[in-house]
Amino acid sequence: MKYYIGIDLGGTNIAGGLVDENGKILKKLSVPTEVERGENAIIDNISDLCGKICDENNIKLSQVEKIGIGVPGTVDSENGMIMFACNLNFNKVSIKPIEEKCGVSVKILNDADAAAYGEYVASGSKADSFICITLGTGIGSGIIINGKIYNGFNGAGGEIGHTTLIKDGVQCSCGRKGCWEKYASATALVAQTKAAIKNNPESIMSKETVINGQTAFRAADKGDETALKVVEKYIEYVAEGLVNVINIFQPKKVVIGGGISREGEPFISRVREFVYKYDYNKYLDKTEITAAELFNDAGIVGAALY
Repeated sequence: MKYYIGIDLGGTNIAGGLVDENGKILKKLSVPTEVERGENAIIDNISDLCGKICDENNIKLSQVEKIGIGVPGTVDSENGMIMFACNLNFNKVSIKPIEEKCGVSVKILNDADAAAYGEYVASGSKADSFICITLGTGIGSGIIINGKIYNGFNGAGGEIGHTTLIKDGVQCSCGRKGCWEKYASATALVAQTKAAIKNNPESIMSKETVINGQTAFRAADKGDETALKVVEKYIEYVAEGLVNVINIFQPKKVVIGGGISREGEPFISRVREFVYKYDYNKYLDKTEITAAELFNDAGIVGAALY
């Protein structure tokens, strides 16, 4: 059996797993990222986590083929450099110290690309074009063409969440207005739900003390009119962005991940219905649209095996 380690480096926690050649996670652990302690501490935490993962599986680091790290930012994979990661306060940080401490080859890639590749592996997909969209704090995306991640000549491509959905719309943290993620991310859904509750205090959602990405869906299941409108509009936002993506790439398959995708086929089928209605392609085979399979484990598997 061949062993790989996949690391999902987040702003709060570092999740890691020992993965076999088939994409099965044999052991998974996590530790705090400790951004406040600086880049050297984070690098040490990653190295130490790799050692702990091996120790708990009774193998040596020397038995690991490769360590892969998914990073929430822009990376130079060829030179092993994290160019920029704002959540980590990283600016041109080398991963060479991890290689030196662990004695194992280390590869880095963007975390959304890692998640996309993990879902690609999990689906057993033979698709020559595959896109993963993650509806989370923002909208992450990964594009795979002929089994390889596509991210442009400078490593910054595939930022589909920052394509414009509504001209002069909601202000985005990127400095632009109307980005898709300001309407179709889980964060956006929470904001839309709160606004609807404020304007419609008679809604059963007004009784909720915590508003999250599931609040409107659960209330809609009970027939709440305000929630039904929120969910319907949100699905429209998700689908409109997907229509743009599909019209550009016409991929064989699109996978939707993130917590919202746990709504399953009832959610996906409605997105699919909208997309197929407005997709430019009316006469040829349609892009397959499905929910993610690995959810939070996708980044670990993708980083390990890419």
